Amino acid sequence: MTPEGKALSNIVILGFGFMLMFTAFQTCGNIEQTVIKSLNNFTASGYTSMSIIYGVFSASNLVAPSVVAVVGPQLSMFFSGLLYSAYIAMFIQPRVWSFYTASVLVGFGAAVLWTAEGNVLAINSTDTTIGRNSGLFWALQQFSLLFGNLYIYLAWQGHDHISEKDRQTVFISLTVISLIGCFLFFLIRKSDPSEPTPSETSEAPLHTESTDDSVSACKLSVSKEMMLLSLPIMYTGLELTFYSGVYGTCIGAMTRFGHNAKGLIGMSGLLIGVGEILGGGVFGILNNNRLGRNPVVLLGLLIHYLAFYLIFLNIAPDAPQAPEEGTDLQAYMTPNVGVALFCSFLLGLGDSCFNTQLLSMIAFLYKEDSAPAFAVFYFIQSIMAAIAFSYSNVLQLPWQLLLLVVTGFMGTLSFFMAEWGVVAKRRDSDYDSI
Repeated sequence: MTPEGKALSNIVILGFGFMLMFTAFQTCGNIEQTVIKSLNNFTASGYTSMSIIYGVFSASNLVAPSVVAVVGPQLSMFFSGLLYSAYIAMFIQPRVWSFYTASVLVGFGAAVLWTAEGNVLAINSTDTTIGRNSGLFWALQQFSLLFGNLYIYLAWQGHDHISEKDRQTVFISLTVISLIGCFLFFLIRKSDPSEPTPSETSEAPLHTESTDDSVSACKLSVSKEMMLLSLPIMYTGLELTFYSGVYGTCIGAMTRFGHNAKGLIGMSGLLIGVGEILGGGVFGILNNNRLGRNPVVLLGLLIHYLAFYLIFLNIAPDAPQAPEEGTDLQAYMTPNVGVALFCSFLLGLGDSCFNTQLLSMIAFLYKEDSAPAFAVFYFIQSIMAAIAFSYSNVLQLPWQLLLLVVTGFMGTLSFFMAEWGVVAKRRDSDYDSI
């Protein structure tokens, strides 16, 4: 197999490994607050758990590049995946102490996992393939939102209460799926020294080793380009919280949607996945940067604004904090299931617009420091997600939507400035070569 073919194969395996792991974890995150409400004498909060995860995730990004450099990306992803599996397995026999302990552990594992993923993506990409590879990985990984959520929709259809048997069946299955994904990472092949490298056949890969990845991450965090990108990254952290945890809980709490409200949580997650996959394919794989990144990000913002407006009209303001029995309040229109599910699709589609372009931009800008650059990306994103999960316990839906609108606007303008800087540098480089 040619070096280019091997690199593409590694990206596909990476995508399938993440697809299986996050079929389990994202389904778990989507339903855990609803599941916790069904437990007797269980005082923990799913929002608090997610806040701990992303808070530890954020802090751990300072050391994650060093861990990946010492252990290697392959083993880093495997052992991190085991921590994800342990978190999911905890729900088979939930205890408050084990719930919060697993939250801390998976937060550390997440930092190492995603830093290693960015490292593998950059190693197996070149200037011309990074857009395709980012979109391909993103689309494969987001298939994770389809299968687990489809199962939840079918299994919980018509349920007003989640029984112990329902819970254990779901989480045993999710744990097994997550473990299979962990072992897939061993299929990723390293470069054979006897084969020609990509630089000898076409272009140099987007990676070289850094002498001190943690120090590099600190330096990169104050670079002009990363400071500009920090605002759109912050926005992705806030909306990650909203679509992965808050919105599903809101739908499950809407008693006006009828007895199938719990099952609709799964259908909502599935349609978020459809939007993510469609966006990853169209704007990552097919676009290949011919139109530039700014139009894609602007489209993502407009899609999200439409979703936020419809959610504001359709979902009750107290839905994020409603008890298991749900809420009888009404927003500004008669609650409509079709509108709620259409918004799920829009949330996923808009999210893919932002993330595919941010991944592409960072891998392009930081060719020689990919691991620390992605560590900074996930540090910023995760700390904002931790903040968002914290305020989700108390802040009503309209205020959460307002924060998303404001940060989305500021983040888009900041991304435009970063992209214009990249275009200007490329133009200057072209002039210098004449």
